[in-house]
Amino acid sequence: MANFAIFQTGGKQYRVQNGDTIKVEKIDVESGKEIEFDKILMLGDRVGNPYVDGARVVATVVEQKRDDKVLVFKKKRRQNYRRTRGHRQYITVLKIKEIKA
Repeated sequence: MANFAIFQTGGKQYRVQNGDTIKVEKIDVESGKEIEFDKILMLGDRVGNPYVDGARVVATVVEQKRDDKVLVFKKKRRQNYRRTRGHRQYITVLKIKEIKA
């Protein structure tokens, strides 16, 4: 059994092990439910082409929330131009339960 996996969700890739807690882009699943990812790019020393056949990552949804605020500040020098915007991304917190080969 592999000790880590790299999987893809929301256009990003995550390296996980059993018991890890990660934040990913919002997935429409209720808290407490299990979710299974099948786009596994790497499983231990096995590299997929593009995905590893038959591999799965099982995770439990811990909570749905919004991430910390990110401030975006634009400025053009000598033009008296300044703009500040804030952004809070919706995220899903996952606890990795099992990596299946």
